[in-house]
Amino acid sequence: MAFRLTPHERGFYPLFTRAAENIASAADDLAKLVAAEPSGRAEIAQRVKETENAGDSVTHEIMVKLNSTFVTPFDREDIYRLASSLDDVLDYMEEAADRIVLYRLGVLPGGISEQVEVLRRAAAATSEAMPRLEKMAELQEYWIHVNSLEDEADAVYRRLLGDLLAPPDGDPPADVLTVLKVKEIVETLEEAADAFETVANTVESIAVKEA
Repeated sequence: MAFRLTPHERGFYPLFTRAAENIASAADDLAKLVAAEPSGRAEIAQRVKETENAGDSVTHEIMVKLNSTFVTPFDREDIYRLASSLDDVLDYMEEAADRIVLYRLGVLPGGISEQVEVLRRAAAATSEAMPRLEKMAELQEYWIHVNSLEDEADAVYRRLLGDLLAPPDGDPPADVLTVLKVKEIVETLEEAADAFETVANTVESIAVKEA
């Protein structure tokens, strides 16, 4: 940990922890949504939306504190990037939940539940890591793990797109409109996985600078 002569504002750390806890909660609900019957999805999607709203409030608190704090615990740019990427994760998950309901989809491809499970694991890892940010302790395992999960998410994403756009022999092709709807959701979930990787890479950058 770098030695500092000037005391700095430590109130950012609980906010990052809250942001990550919101993400974990939303990921759990998203997993429940993709496993639910279509008639039960709207209620779960509303819970995801409420969590996303709570996440927006935390992001706003971080930005207000950033603009009003003279000495920050680490680089302002990194605080902004970390807060923004955490917010992006939640936005993408809420967008996916909303589209599943809005598009009135019936049975979802099995690969979507695989995507969401990867997101749920990344969310759990992020939620566990954020409280360790203050002491910069035991974080390397976190960013390595999340980068590995992003690779896993990429593989699921590519397989899903292949099955969606070029169904295996013997499988009936879906109608074009359904393909477009599902493709949007699959791509949004992939963006959430990419945002998790950005969170992990930002944490790595912070840790390296503070070492």
